[in-house]
Amino acid sequence: MTDQTSRALPPPVFHILISLADGERHGYAIMQEVAERTAGKLKLSPGNLYGSIKRMLEDGLIEEVQQRSGDDDERRRYYRMTKAGRKAAAEEMDRLSSLLRQARATSLRSERT
Repeated sequence: MTDQTSRALPPPVFHILISLADGERHGYAIMQEVAERTAGKLKLSPGNLYGSIKRMLEDGLIEEVQQRSGDDDERRRYYRMTKAGRKAAAEEMDRLSSLLRQARATSLRSERT
């Protein structure tokens, strides 16, 4: 597994982790959820999504769900976050919160008004 603690997560990776935070999803559902949650500002292309998923699987941030129950299409691959993925997402959330606090403490905040 690659060490994710020393660097920022790429935005698509962070958004995929957020999408998987509350449960398993297949690729198309991840794309839809990210687009919906970002009000269309981030639309993951299939190439970007599946390239990110491949790296995330290699890094141990997510895993493919091997057994699915129900009437789902057998061709769909479902993914879930691992403990390492949850840790990486929490660290990224903390990093972004800290960065936002720093930015708000500057004159940039007064320029918005």
